[in-house]
Amino acid sequence: MSDTTQSAESAHRPMSPEEFRQAAHRLVDWIADYRLTLARGDYPVQSVVTPGEVKAQLSPAAPEHPQPVDAVIEDFIKTIVPGMTHWQHPSFFGYFPGNSTLPSLLGDMLSSALGVIGLSWQSSPALTELESQTVTWMRDLLGLSSQWTGALQDTASTASLVAMICARERLTHYSAAAGGLQSVNQPLVVYASAQAHSSIEKAAVLAGFGRHYIRLIKTDEQFALCPDALALAIQEDRANGLLPCAVVATTGTTSTTAMDPIAAIAAITKREGLWLHVDAAMAGSAMLLPEFRHYWDGIDGADSIVVNAHKWLGVVFDCSLYFVRDEQHLIRVMSTNPSYLQSAVDGEVINYRDWGIPLGRRFRALKLWFLLRTEGVASLRARLRRDLANAQWLAEAVRQAPSWRVVAPVLLQTVCLRHEPPGLHGEALDEYTQRWAAAVNASGDAYVTPSKVAGAWMVRVSIGAHLTERQHVEKLWATLQAVVGHTR
Repeated sequence: MSDTTQSAESAHRPMSPEEFRQAAHRLVDWIADYRLTLARGDYPVQSVVTPGEVKAQLSPAAPEHPQPVDAVIEDFIKTIVPGMTHWQHPSFFGYFPGNSTLPSLLGDMLSSALGVIGLSWQSSPALTELESQTVTWMRDLLGLSSQWTGALQDTASTASLVAMICARERLTHYSAAAGGLQSVNQPLVVYASAQAHSSIEKAAVLAGFGRHYIRLIKTDEQFALCPDALALAIQEDRANGLLPCAVVATTGTTSTTAMDPIAAIAAITKREGLWLHVDAAMAGSAMLLPEFRHYWDGIDGADSIVVNAHKWLGVVFDCSLYFVRDEQHLIRVMSTNPSYLQSAVDGEVINYRDWGIPLGRRFRALKLWFLLRTEGVASLRARLRRDLANAQWLAEAVRQAPSWRVVAPVLLQTVCLRHEPPGLHGEALDEYTQRWAAAVNASGDAYVTPSKVAGAWMVRVSIGAHLTERQHVEKLWATLQAVVGHTR
């Protein structure tokens, strides 16, 4: 056998199960050690690399021949890990809790290991039936009635896009099957709070509404959508010959976790014949707690809901729960039925390819199933209540401190705060706020995100990482006070 032939055969030899076992054991040990190290706070929360530093350490071209897996793992530890901001760190208070709990990680590993793709029920029956059951569990845990059914999507952005398409198709009597929006004589309009997530505007644009026909409705003193302003905007658009189509209400806005009044909005959408989509991406997890379900009063008047199980709840990204009240409408809008996917049992089963945009789907339900079974609902509720209590502790500490202010109601686990030294106002105060927030992140002791509310910059402290305890919140508060003392 020639050297060339031997080289070619070597290049095509797949990793054996035994080689995989050895490499996987090493990686699992590293993951366990990594989580222990995070719990001790040994890593800086934010990566300290400069732009381009990681890429400069990577090969400019893919390797022509196989490389030892141990070498790849070593490069991961040496090159990739230093370039990461650690979302699972107990002092990560930025953006939102993106918890990746270890039980859920086990389910995600199995999903990847099995490598099944849910093109239809027949392509993997267990994938479909486990998803159906876990989504039903979550529906019940969130306090939703039996009229709701749902499926797992990748993200809230996708779920909101599906909602906008369904709203469009209902109002236009399924125009997509004919001339599409080009056959509709009047422009369609979408309404949302001025505090709505940017993905809502993106979804409406991608669904064909056009940015010019997206109305951002003013909010009240608690940053929640004003129903009277919504009703007036709808009336004005009708008077101008436009077609109001959909309203997006938010349970827990991104900047402040404000709660739009679902019942009042639902009364308007019912009267006007509009689709109501509720974006509860992060805050929806709070509905596991009966004491927070008053924020969902009137929810049965909505048409669709999205809750990200991959945020505060703790499922490995990505895993969004998308619920609808009229599953047949969703299926009619999203269905596709090529001959090569048809089977004799189609009339008896769910085919999730007809419940969203992708034809295929990952076995996402495994990671949700593992989390719910191994942690238990009581434990999940206890963790959520811990985070809520820690947010209230921080808010009270801020209120008691001179020159510090809580700038929005603390409804959940996010505290919006600002340090306001005497004599500092307007742009100067904005610049100062962004400067000290950047200093906190650069310190490596914590990670926070600045944002705007009521036209002024403030700092969001989003509490809820799986490892975060009171001691970490107390340390954050000490860090904030120390940093502002050195920023001016």
